[in-house]
Amino acid sequence: MESKIIFEKLIQLEQKIDEQNLLKKEVLTFADACKYLDISASHLYKLTSQKKIPHFCPQGKRLYFNRTEIDQWLQSNRQDTSDEIETAAANYILKNRRR
Repeated sequence: MESKIIFEKLIQLEQKIDEQNLLKKEVLTFADACKYLDISASHLYKLTSQKKIPHFCPQGKRLYFNRTEIDQWLQSNRQDTSDEIETAAANYILKNRRR
């Protein structure tokens, strides 16, 4: 029983180490990018074939990704909060009030 708990803890530690190593890499392989984005390989292939995610294909076969560019891509198309929309609307009304 105790050995099972130790084994599970070791597996958890190994996963954490893998995650930390992934965060240190600047260039990610296809498999790394799938893990980093937490998406399936087929979904990532779809994104690359539609040119919706920045990637590199230096020799026409293997795909590589710049982690910084992936982070920027993840943060694109930001949605405003309700408060931000209300503030912008109030400012617009004040600015464009008929005199």
